[in-house]
Amino acid sequence: MSVEGTWDLSVATPVGRIKAVLELLRRDGALTGTARGAGEEVPLDDVVLDGDRLTWKQAVTRPLRLNLAFAVTVTGDRLAGTARAGRLPASQVTGRRRTTRAATETTETTEHRP
Repeated sequence: MSVEGTWDLSVATPVGRIKAVLELLRRDGALTGTARGAGEEVPLDDVVLDGDRLTWKQAVTRPLRLNLAFAVTVTGDRLAGTARAGRLPASQVTGRRRTTRAATETTETTEHRP
């Protein structure tokens, strides 16, 4: 199963819903990526795809400084699972992969704004 691409994520946290964009790609045979959201871009660590289960870690500084561990199940162009920050309760994560057309339209819309 391929998980490469651009994913729009939504994380339901105790402080509200946080939107993020996940970019996944293969580099030298290894799965890597970055996450963008809340005004920052961070690299993903320990990205592992085992069947339909995708896990990764990332550190964020906004809205709080946290080390997050994600565990999601990928089904086609959708994913669902949890994000954990230490001893805090798990937050529900959902996501949808952007299609090539949708990614192009988003870029065109952004580039052509007055």
